[in-house]
Amino acid sequence: MKNTFFIILFSILLFSCDKKSKVEKAVEEIPVEMKVIRFEQAFFDAKPSDLQSVKAQYPEFFPAETPDQVWLEKMQNPQWRELYGEVEKKYKNFNAKQTEIEELFKHIKYYFPTIKTPNIYTVIGEMDYNNKVIYANDKLLIALELYLGGKHRYYAEFPEYIAQNFEERQMLPDIANSFSTGILPAPTDKTLLSQMMYFGKELYLKDLLLSDDYTDAEKIGYTPEQISWSKENEYFIWMNFVENKYLYSSNSKLATQFINLAPFSKFYLEIDNESPGRIGQWIGWQIVRSFMENNPKVTVQQLIKMDANSIFEQSKYKPKKNE
Repeated sequence: MKNTFFIILFSILLFSCDKKSKVEKAVEEIPVEMKVIRFEQAFFDAKPSDLQSVKAQYPEFFPAETPDQVWLEKMQNPQWRELYGEVEKKYKNFNAKQTEIEELFKHIKYYFPTIKTPNIYTVIGEMDYNNKVIYANDKLLIALELYLGGKHRYYAEFPEYIAQNFEERQMLPDIANSFSTGILPAPTDKTLLSQMMYFGKELYLKDLLLSDDYTDAEKIGYTPEQISWSKENEYFIWMNFVENKYLYSSNSKLATQFINLAPFSKFYLEIDNESPGRIGQWIGWQIVRSFMENNPKVTVQQLIKMDANSIFEQSKYKPKKNE
């Protein structure tokens, strides 16, 4: 009986690997070439007398209501120039990142063939961590000042749970995030379950779009320790949600407790400080993974359109209690 179990398990794993291998071979055949426009170099390497020509070349970066004096001061400001220097140290040559981004878009075009391949625009912005990457049709904007490494001195005033994701390795997960936001329908209601399924779909897309060397921690923006905690406490988290009847509740406080960016999740128990924020997103991810494992004929396009309740009911999600 035991030998039969292992034979079946091996066959499933072999089938999964073969299926993934076929996908990767097909992905490699997809032609993707992306143009990189280094706006921050064009701007900060220019002289004040060159401002008008820079504006003419990149009109989309210069709002009409902003006077030229603002741009001239920024161009010559010592602090902005120092920041530009730090970005140049790390990203003067962007070729390696361009290759990685092109690989990501090969995967995107495999699953979503009609998606337009954008040009890559690198910029230096205002440290807006909510908009590290913006994907909009023919443009992919990447704010390089937010990928200098979580321990960089420029991030000293940021809380650790935010600064930990200012790593170069977060660039591709952030691009996948921005892409997913554009194709995922918004939650149909305000229940915790709907929000969990929305972010569960977003994270599942990263399973498909990112290469195998990206860890679960990198996909969701956790530390390895936070992923370990989540796995070890998955049963407890789930039972807490069920016993408190959170899943179908529309209480807006639940998003603050379990969905939104935060230093930790709020069970209002002693374990809170040990938990990572956004644990509801992580649980949603596990439910979507379970659904796709148990419904192998469902396509990604079908998954995206499915309502939260249907996914949950067909997922057979049931985390095991640690012994």
